[in-house]
Formats: sequence, C-alpha cells, structure tokens
Amino acid sequence: MNSENLLTLSGVHTHIGAYHILHGVDLAVPKGQVTLLLGRNGAGKSTTLRTIMGLWRASSGKLHFAGEDITALSTPEIASRNIAYVPENMGIFSDLTVRENMLLAARSAASERQMDPARLQWIFGLFPAVEKFWNHPAGKLSGGQKQMLAVARAIVEPRELLIVDEPSKGLAPAIINNMIDAFAELKRTGVTILLVEQNIRFAQKLGDSVAVMDNGVVVHSGSMAALSGDAALQKSLLGLAI
Repeated sequence: MNSENLLTLSGVHTHIGAYHILHGVDLAVPKGQVTLLLGRNGAGKSTTLRTIMGLWRASSGKLHFAGEDITALSTPEIASRNIAYVPENMGIFSDLTVRENMLLAARSAASERQMDPARLQWIFGLFPAVEKFWNHPAGKLSGGQKQMLAVARAIVEPRELLIVDEPSKGLAPAIINNMIDAFAELKRTGVTILLVEQNIRFAQKLGDSVAVMDNGVVVHSGSMAALSGDAALQKSLLGLAI
C-alpha cells in the first residue's frame, strides 16, 4: 500500500437493500492534498462517502485509513480516527444555537469554557458568521451560513481527514469564495480533504487530485491540472468542458 495515501478503497462494492450501488470502487486519497470526487448525478459519489464513514457497509472490498483496515469498523469508531464528515444535508441541529452545535461536536469539551479558545478564534477567522451568530438558533441561518457552521463544527477539533459532500451546492458566489479560502487554509494546516463537488470552478481552484465516477465505479483518476487542461477528456467524462 502506498504510504503517500491516507485513505484507500480497493474493489469496494456497496448494496443498499436490493440495489447494487458501488461496483468495485478503487480510490486513493493522497495525504495532505485536496481530492475531488466528480461525476454526474447518481454516479455513486455520496454512497462512496457514506461507505467510507460506515453509514452504509461495504458488501465486499477493503477500506484502509492511515494503514489500518477500517472496513468493518462502526461509524463512531471511524470518526474516532480523527475523520470528520459533512453530509450533503449538513446535519445541523436547527433547534440548537450555533454555540450548542459547536459544543456538541467538541467531544473533549463538556462546556464552552473547555473549548480551545485559540482554535475557536481560528475558526471565527475562517467563518465570521459562526462568531456573529454564536447565540442564534442554527435553524434561522441562511443556507450559506449553515454550510459554514457545518464545516466549522467538523473542524472544531483537529482532524486528519475532512470529508465533505457538495460544500458549494446552492451557495452564492461570495460564500463559495469564502469556502474555497477556508478549505485552502485547512489544507495549509496539513488536513487531508476529500470533496464531492459539482461546481467545476470550485473543483479547479482547490483540487490537487481528482477521481471521476460513473455507474458506481471510478472511471478516471489523476491530477486536477491534467483534467482542467484536456477539454476532450472533460467532455467524455463529465459531458461538459471546464
């Protein structure tokens, strides 16, 4: 196994009830990089993320994280390896305040006073809305502010791997730029990031490596720079030109 890769999926199949969704996914997520998982709707991208997190169990194949076989681990055991996951629906607790949402995610803190103040200030720098609406109900936030909270909550404690499903979906351009800057800063601190994304500009700005899925398998993997520079490849893989 390549020690440069923090996460690898080898021949992963996933069934959901009677449906065979993943048909032998091979995926490598290099350590310290931003990896983009691209593909048309229904290609299996979100199922891949959920399988990594153990929310859906791989019916065959292997998943390794930091050299450890995590295939059979439960979702809490996988999360305890310093892996954070932000689902497409963000998973915000609408009736709780922003502060309460953050505190729930800070597993080592029993109260706000026990949260790392330096890390909180760093997060506030990335996402000023989290500080601005600290005592507001999370359900009252805009879509962009909820997405900021979802990512902030995922990184309230140091993470080795951050997995995010469609972070730019439905967001205004200014919020997307904020997200790009935040993910770039996270990468600079050494966090490995795996993103499912439909916004090609977002993908281009952030991606180091890319994997393209179609019909439950990875049909292309390589550098984002190579994909960005090859219009014919973009057209054949994604049905569009970047």
